[in-house]
Amino acid sequence: MSALSEDWRDDLDEVDAALIDDYQSGFPVAERPFRVVADELGIEEDDALERVKRLREKGIFRRFGAVLNPPVIGSSTLAAVSAPDDRFDEVAEVINGYQQVNHNYRRDHDWNMWFVVTAGSRETRDRLLAEIEERTGCEVLNLPMLTDYYIDLEFPVMNEDRFARESLEQTEVSATRISENATGNLSDLDARLLVEIQDGFPLSKTPYRDVAEAIDAEPAEVIDAIERLLADGCIKRIGCIVNHVVTGFHNNCMVVWNVPDDELDARGEHVGSLPYVTLCYHRPRRPEQDWPYNLFTMIHGREADAVDEKIDELADEYLPFEHERLYSTKTLKQTGAQYEALVSSED
Repeated sequence: MSALSEDWRDDLDEVDAALIDDYQSGFPVAERPFRVVADELGIEEDDALERVKRLREKGIFRRFGAVLNPPVIGSSTLAAVSAPDDRFDEVAEVINGYQQVNHNYRRDHDWNMWFVVTAGSRETRDRLLAEIEERTGCEVLNLPMLTDYYIDLEFPVMNEDRFARESLEQTEVSATRISENATGNLSDLDARLLVEIQDGFPLSKTPYRDVAEAIDAEPAEVIDAIERLLADGCIKRIGCIVNHVVTGFHNNCMVVWNVPDDELDARGEHVGSLPYVTLCYHRPRRPEQDWPYNLFTMIHGREADAVDEKIDELADEYLPFEHERLYSTKTLKQTGAQYEALVSSED
């Protein structure tokens, strides 16, 4: 979806702004969530629901619902190949054909195709990577996440910020270890629920009741399960999921850093707390594949120059180490993780 016009905010009022910036997370887990939000905003329940529908139709919201967490639910990895220019499209077609591949980008680097694989188990994940390697004839760089310092694309967009969260002072972070053998320990209800909500909740006054009916459960069971999955980290947040690209934050860069191992957690937590760092995590080095980097960061901005300025600041003040900037030059595939495969024991 292309970006909105520069005056996209002109027909939005303070209530719309509050829905966009203040309800990206923490949306009520209650049988009538829009009634709760309406009371908080001083409007009627019908108005709250219609406004979210309108913002979704305009493309400002991608969806209303849950942000799920594949590395906790199953086994996920970031992978890359070096696809020859004359076979690039062919290799991309093979990789994008896998249901378990939900993101794929061309980046300006020798490793020029970067994709995310999520599966129900580490064994399945690694089997898929081996199959991709065999079918494409391209060596695969396998970089599973080992530590999450900060990962969440939740930030205000009703502003003139040049880069994400320019107006904020700090982000709360913690070093969360990620197991490559994660399975989420999902019940049958949990699994059916995640599949049902992967593309969002119904936009109705009773979304949790509607989900419950779809999976043959009671509303109270669904609400309890969602609260439990939030506490366990399988769900990161519930809210109105903003489309950052169409609201102007279409410039981004993945920067990889070679940080001394004994400084990694301290540096990762410090950098992750910087408001302009939208993603910060630890992945393994692969020296045998000429990959010495172990810390990944991303910065999103409305202006390319602003993104570069903040990367310079990171290098000068916080991460004075060898690094490379991997700019995304083309989106090859971008979908949500497909949870039918992720929660299945037979994927």
